[in-house]
Amino acid sequence: MMKRSPALAASALLFLSSHALAGEAEIKAAADAAARTIMQQHDVPGLAIAVTRNGDRDVFNYGVAARDSGLPVTDDTIFEVGSVSKTFTAALGGVAMHKGLMKPGDPAGAFLPWLGDGALARTPVMNLATYTAGGLPLQFPDGVTDDASMHAWFAGWKPTSAPGDSRQYSNPSIGLYGATVAAAMDGDFAELMQREIILPLELRSTFTRVPDERMDDYAWGLNRNGRQVRVNPGALDTQAYGIKTTASDLALFLEAQMDDGSLDGGLAQTHRPQFRIGPMLQAYGWEIYEDPADLDALLAGNSTDMAMKPQDARPLEAEPTLSHALYNKTGSTAGFGAYAAFLPDRQAGIAILANRSYPNADRIRAAHAILRAMGAID
Repeated sequence: MMKRSPALAASALLFLSSHALAGEAEIKAAADAAARTIMQQHDVPGLAIAVTRNGDRDVFNYGVAARDSGLPVTDDTIFEVGSVSKTFTAALGGVAMHKGLMKPGDPAGAFLPWLGDGALARTPVMNLATYTAGGLPLQFPDGVTDDASMHAWFAGWKPTSAPGDSRQYSNPSIGLYGATVAAAMDGDFAELMQREIILPLELRSTFTRVPDERMDDYAWGLNRNGRQVRVNPGALDTQAYGIKTTASDLALFLEAQMDDGSLDGGLAQTHRPQFRIGPMLQAYGWEIYEDPADLDALLAGNSTDMAMKPQDARPLEAEPTLSHALYNKTGSTAGFGAYAAFLPDRQAGIAILANRSYPNADRIRAAHAILRAMGAID
């Protein structure tokens, strides 16, 4: 369970007081302004913004779910959330650890014998979950086209640094973590996600694969060439970027993150920071900022360099006390852009979903402005 200072209760009371001053109209005005700016500057067809405060949820919808049909974005519109999916994978791992089926220091090879005697077989699963396995790349190479080629690539992969020395943001890394979790739980990853995360949290519009009866609610994304697209299948895609959900469901997921008892405490495991990476702390899936008011730190931590270049990783000697922290994750696919953030001590969160990818910096600025209007950021 994450450590919180004795000032937490007082901080929460302060938020309740400030929230009384932050009325619905002010919050909606901030959301409207953010949506207008994003949609105009980046030619975004549709957008949904969900905010949650002390368990009360509001959703603001803008534009269309598909440019060719002109159907409006509604509370039922399903968006791809890209790498925000990694926090769902982390959640499943937290459940596995809480059940005693795996530990952070367990080597990946203990669960995946096909890793053979390669470097990854000896790598602790915690390093896979935090992108610190030793330089796994952002994406799989083109030659990885099926399970056999994926297994061979992982088994033969050679690190460029020791586990824990550097962070290289990586879909294969979190994907392999998801594979170890599924093996530890002796099941199919998508089925486990449904059984252990989606159903218990009552996420009724959250899917690894959108069912036929909900396809009319599934938005079409717009890629950089202006073509309507949806995500293509790929190696370990469900684990790394495969979740599709509504803004309201994602806000409900954030509410669960702010309840230390959620999933019998399984989610709390994912909030434990493992490394200091520049301006942020890297936890399981989530990235943590100790001063939510520091917009420059948020922008730096969600920059292109953080995603594309190796960063020095400093292991934490002791778990820090997080009295007023912001947890966040960005996500994109070819046609969608997402952002999710929550502040446990203020019991406040925000999800911004769009059917076009656009720069992370503008997602951060929009969320920051809305959280300020909510009174969640001083």
